[in-house]
Amino acid sequence: MEHKMISIADQVFETLEQSILSGEYERGTVLTEIKLSERLGVSRTPIREALRRLEQEHIVESTSKGARVIGISAEDIADIREIRLRLEGLASRWAAERATEEGLKALKETVELQEFYTQKNDPDSLKNIDSRFHQTIYILSGSNSMRDVLEPLHRKLLKYRRVSLGEPLRAQKSLQEHRAIYEAIAAHDGESAERLTVHHVMKAHDAISQRGES
Repeated sequence: MEHKMISIADQVFETLEQSILSGEYERGTVLTEIKLSERLGVSRTPIREALRRLEQEHIVESTSKGARVIGISAEDIADIREIRLRLEGLASRWAAERATEEGLKALKETVELQEFYTQKNDPDSLKNIDSRFHQTIYILSGSNSMRDVLEPLHRKLLKYRRVSLGEPLRAQKSLQEHRAIYEAIAAHDGESAERLTVHHVMKAHDAISQRGES
């Protein structure tokens, strides 16, 4: 029973997190346990747990009326950029040093899927594949600590990555950058993998800034 409740809470958390980070719930929206319970068709217990976790992620804040959506501010995005510039490259370097053939196959598949969805100009699928590409690198880095830090930060950019990848030119550039990173990792060239990843993060955040942060 406990395992089932944790599973439901995880699902509720992921659903609410995505709804907030995609912009479905705008900044300032107040979320209540009762309304969310009715909407999601679950009891208030997993709702309460999910809201507590969202508060820990600084995505919502508790008020007397419920959980108020904070979302991601321009300052948050600037901070995320600096953290990613310092850590993403290292993750790719470690991935190049530690990746297995099976891991490289998984990374290559994401690049191939990204190429397919880029040609179809499908930003929703592209943002998912973009997440999968970076998550795969975090896994290949072999560091759970690195993964724990970077995955939540990457998720917080969900809304902005979709907007950015909806621009065909940026989508094509992102594909080229990912392909180059993959090739460096596959060649076990840690130095190049790190350099290319830092360049990619800079370009990705430049695109977010150019497309606006609202």
